Amino acid sequence: MAFVLMLIKFPIPPFPPYLTVDFSDIPALIAALILGPAAGILVELFKNILDYLISGSATGIPIGNVSNFIAGVLFVLPTYMVYKHLKAKWGLMVSLCIGTLFMAVLMTVLNYFVFLPAFMGLGGWEPMSNEALRELVVISVLPFNIIKGLIVAAVFLLVYKRLNGWLSKQISYKNI
Repeated sequence: MAFVLMLIKFPIPPFPPYLTVDFSDIPALIAALILGPAAGILVELFKNILDYLISGSATGIPIGNVSNFIAGVLFVLPTYMVYKHLKAKWGLMVSLCIGTLFMAVLMTVLNYFVFLPAFMGLGGWEPMSNEALRELVVISVLPFNIIKGLIVAAVFLLVYKRLNGWLSKQISYKNI
């Protein structure tokens, strides 16, 4: 399911077209809430392996898939960890916001130091100065990841609301 949702992606203007939103983190969040954080990580891993095997990569190297995997884990794990301690009605919303901020900030750092330089070195992107790279990351990557995280969180809350009874039952079975 996560892999299928990964195929349905869209850009958000005015951000660069290679920054896209998809809803493939939702099954990973559900897996983490029901089965624990390892399940969420495995969903993130398998969806990216499948995507790379089926869709490939423009560079031949799965830089984008590695980035997507790390971003998903940085979103799912903090959300799970915070929600585990905040079981109140508002706890899920708070945990999703914390997961979004955690992912956005760390992915900003990783894009500056790892992923964008990898695309420039291995993916045929034009080299850019540190100043231009910093500007790209601050003006595009950080706000995009915050918006993407909030969009995914909002859709997850809608899905969670519809599946709340079933999810609660699955979580209680796990705790027996």
